Amino acid sequence: MDLKSSPIWYPYTQEKLADDPIIIEKAQGAYLYPKGGEKVYDAISSWWVNIHGHSHPYINKRLNEQLSTMEQTIFAGHTHVPAINLAKRILEKLGNKFHKVFFSDNGSTSVECALKMSLQFWKNQGIKRQKILAFNHGFHGETFGTRAVGNCLENISELCQGVFEIDFIEAPIPGTTLSQLEEKLASNDYAAFIFEPIIQGVRGMVMQDINVLDSMIKLCQEKEILCIADEVMTGFGRTGKMFAIDYLENKPDIVCLAKALTGGTLPLALTVCNEKVHQAFYSDDLSKALLYGHSFAGNALGCAAAHASLDLLEKAETINSIEKINSYHLDFAQEVKGSNFKTLFKDIRIMGTIIALEYKSNSKNGYFNELGPKMKSFFRDRNVLLRPLGNVIYIIPPYCSKQDDLKLAYEAIWDFSEGLND
Repeated sequence: MDLKSSPIWYPYTQEKLADDPIIIEKAQGAYLYPKGGEKVYDAISSWWVNIHGHSHPYINKRLNEQLSTMEQTIFAGHTHVPAINLAKRILEKLGNKFHKVFFSDNGSTSVECALKMSLQFWKNQGIKRQKILAFNHGFHGETFGTRAVGNCLENISELCQGVFEIDFIEAPIPGTTLSQLEEKLASNDYAAFIFEPIIQGVRGMVMQDINVLDSMIKLCQEKEILCIADEVMTGFGRTGKMFAIDYLENKPDIVCLAKALTGGTLPLALTVCNEKVHQAFYSDDLSKALLYGHSFAGNALGCAAAHASLDLLEKAETINSIEKINSYHLDFAQEVKGSNFKTLFKDIRIMGTIIALEYKSNSKNGYFNELGPKMKSFFRDRNVLLRPLGNVIYIIPPYCSKQDDLKLAYEAIWDFSEGLND
């Protein structure tokens, strides 16, 4: 179906410039199967969500079992065992350093909830702290609140100014010091500090200095500023550990989880907080409650899928696959560094199952770089699903990917780079 006649308004699409959408009839394992075309390797896990592969038989089995009992119920004043057990399981995975789990349905709502928690935390105590501290070039979701605290896409971020009072500081990329943060903290009027731990995804998989980030969290918590870790992209094995915060000594007060939570099967999100945060809402006063919720919060099918995904993540086979993908990325990076087009790249970044290659460019860096559309068209013709972030091409594959699958993506990137070098 061509874009002009389609009744659908597609995300992140300029209809006047974009190719017509590919109609997918089936998805199995690491591949998408278009109508009347060759299979496509899903090298970005369908927007970073599908960690075990499409139509996974074990997840489908657990979904069918749950579907025969209950699909959805109101979550205010009611509950169910799949949600209760999932909350317990997540708290255990997080090292029992947290206390309560709030359910919603996507990454944006998870972060929205965290922002509401942190602002109301201070209001409930009668203390006026309303400013938010965030990293420059961050991305935290698609709603007005989440876009306000993330200024990665400037054309939208400008529309969200005024939602919160926000200060932006530079993320702790290697070489960063604490001086900018120390200067900001002199006023000590921040409600919360929100950050993408270790990796800024939409910025271009930009990786941070773990020790400096750790020190930033410590400094903020010494000033009693609530720290929010947006693990929507990094959670569930992406960085090589279950959560990116597992690399940190100083733990945040609130953690946001979504995307891979259900193995990419259904929308589900969690906002997890420590006891300190929760106690500020525990009161005889109804107005101090977190009066917030979503119709599909705690969806039973989503919880069943999440349990199945966690089961798979605990298997030695999955852990080994994550390690192998990392080793394949490292080998490919070495090949690129030894190639005749190595000078095309400003940086090559790898962590866990993620590899990002940043091309040098004379035009504007970031999402609107002119290389982006050229790459997207090239990889589409190669039957590899890769969506560049401006002048950055990255791979964030399903964990079921084998070396031959990844070679399809590596070879496509290699050929595109050779073409630029001609």
